[in-house]
Amino acid sequence: MKTLNLTHVGRDSFDRPVYECDGKFYVDVDPRKHMPANICTKLNNEFDGEPDSPLSADIEIIFIPARDTW
Repeated sequence: MKTLNLTHVGRDSFDRPVYECDGKFYVDVDPRKHMPANICTKLNNEFDGEPDSPLSADIEIIFIPARDTW
């Protein structure tokens, strides 16, 4: 199983949490506390880019320092 260590780097213009790993940006498109993380890449790897491709379910995600939720 592949593991991604996602480091919180802020919130985009839609107030969604943005994470970074190995120079790539990721976004939690449904950061509600009671919902599981729904992580997607960012279009064109831009901080404020639209959510692009969802991550595969077989990827383990570790949030550093923790998942940012609403």
